[in-house]
Amino acid sequence: MRWISASTTFVSALPKLHQQALAALAALLLVAAFLPSNENSVSSTPLSLDHLIDTEAPIFDAPELSLRQLRAPWAFDKVPDSETLLVPAPSIGPNSYSYIVRSGDTLGKIFERLHLPQKTMYQLLETDVNVLALDNLMPGHTLVFEKQNQALQRLELQFSLDHKVVYQRKGDGFEFSEVRIEGDWKENLIRGDILYSFTGSAKKAGLSQAEASAITQVLKQRVDFRRDIQRGDKFEVLVSRQFVDGEATGNSKVQAIRIRNRHNISAFLFEDNYYDEKGRNLEKAFQRYPFNGKYRLSSHFNPRRRHPVTGLIRPHNGTDFAMRIGSPVVTTGDGVVTRVVRHKYAGLYIEIKHGQSYKTRYLHLKKSYVIKGQRVKRGQKIALSGNSGRSTGPHLHFELHKNGRPVNAMKAKIPIAVSLTGKKKSAFQRQLKSYLAKIDKPSNSQLALNQSDKAKQSTL
Repeated sequence: MRWISASTTFVSALPKLHQQALAALAALLLVAAFLPSNENSVSSTPLSLDHLIDTEAPIFDAPELSLRQLRAPWAFDKVPDSETLLVPAPSIGPNSYSYIVRSGDTLGKIFERLHLPQKTMYQLLETDVNVLALDNLMPGHTLVFEKQNQALQRLELQFSLDHKVVYQRKGDGFEFSEVRIEGDWKENLIRGDILYSFTGSAKKAGLSQAEASAITQVLKQRVDFRRDIQRGDKFEVLVSRQFVDGEATGNSKVQAIRIRNRHNISAFLFEDNYYDEKGRNLEKAFQRYPFNGKYRLSSHFNPRRRHPVTGLIRPHNGTDFAMRIGSPVVTTGDGVVTRVVRHKYAGLYIEIKHGQSYKTRYLHLKKSYVIKGQRVKRGQKIALSGNSGRSTGPHLHFELHKNGRPVNAMKAKIPIAVSLTGKKKSAFQRQLKSYLAKIDKPSNSQLALNQSDKAKQSTL
């Protein structure tokens, strides 16, 4: 009991304010001790991963695969900061766990956090070299890991409700597959008046920020939105939005645009390009090849190509050209540089976004002359070809993506012609007639007003 007596003497010697603080703390501890425990509460302790990963796996240096910090419209409003991000995914399998990508993550950091071997990560990167899906991780994306017998069997990267990619183990490597769900597309006619700015008025009328930005990009060659758009101008936009199981994915297509002012500006989507009412292309034209001169095509576009030794599917989502190291590489269209990255297998590569529908990639480069965020013009020199990354010899790997999907750049229908002619123009005119019928359809308020006017006239 001596320690009780000593404690009492010590407390009595303290100032009165300190004595009161200690008394309050003692009361709180006493209350907490008698509170009932909640067995259903979420523990702050990370999940045990002993059955999922090899805890003895070595820790390694993360490769330089930086993540884009932009948020997709369908991404989570808030990405959790807790370390407890690995949760069971029973819908995938009994040994499956999902991980939500956080701001600042890299693929290397994620594998290190989950104690997954470096060798496995590089096997996945090798499979991904001509897809580069893992190089486009963003906060809010979900990675689903499935492991059996202390080895990763399957990795699923969920970009959105309608799009995911899967890496499935086969032998000593992985095969890649892509899943896209078409979902349901629902048309909406958005009408509005210009109040101050077009973007602000469009959002108030019901368009998203992405849809409003897409419209300004399409029409920027024909209209100065600061000078030509005035308060009181009217607009109609026909937009189609995607839903999967009744939930919006955030994907949409602006199909028709009309701004009623002294210029009467319009644009209509036809075969993934925008045209005015006379069938004139509103988007800058592309060139087919990413260079000037002639170079031998050494490997064709083949999304189902198999490795000659392992037999595993290794998609070749681009076209290869045999080019000596240091040969000039040019961009095939006007756009904005979105990535300049050094990749273990793809080497130094550049990615350029061209408007709303197109994206190009240039791989295995020696040197880049552009930086991220830079605007470029068609035919502008952007790099020197090389042999960087894992390559069988000096060459340029060139990719064209249309609406998020790789296409054969040598055969794809890209905006080259200035205006439509012949059968194409006839097909466009039929589509235009359908668009105008939907845009000109009276709104419910207009119908109600017309019916009211008719009722008043009948009583006179």
